[in-house]
Amino acid sequence: MTTPSRIAILGASSDRGKFGNKAVRAYVHAGWEVLPVNPREAEIEGVPAYRSLADVPGDLDRISVYLPPPVTLGLVPAVAARGAGEVWLNPGAASPELVAALQKAGVEPVSGCSIVDIGLSPSQFP
Repeated sequence: MTTPSRIAILGASSDRGKFGNKAVRAYVHAGWEVLPVNPREAEIEGVPAYRSLADVPGDLDRISVYLPPPVTLGLVPAVAARGAGEVWLNPGAASPELVAALQKAGVEPVSGCSIVDIGLSPSQFP
């Protein structure tokens, strides 16, 4: 289990059935400073949302991705520019092409469920 820090959640959602919402709730529950990123939302679960990763202020310890790989491919330069300590590609968010593009940009992504990594389960956040 990691020490609570700052996380940007790409693909954060106001739809409580989506994993991008469960992640916001899980990380808030675990004591992290959560920075949801969604261009169509002003806030998610009471947490102010940002229109883009570039709009998120300050340093990030982690970026957790809940977007389809073709969408994230267009965000590779923004992800690389942030220099976050970790970039997590959650189930359904990874593809060989995306992993290769991130690696070429100097980012070594982690494939797996970032919620499980902090000692929680998505099923705890129905």
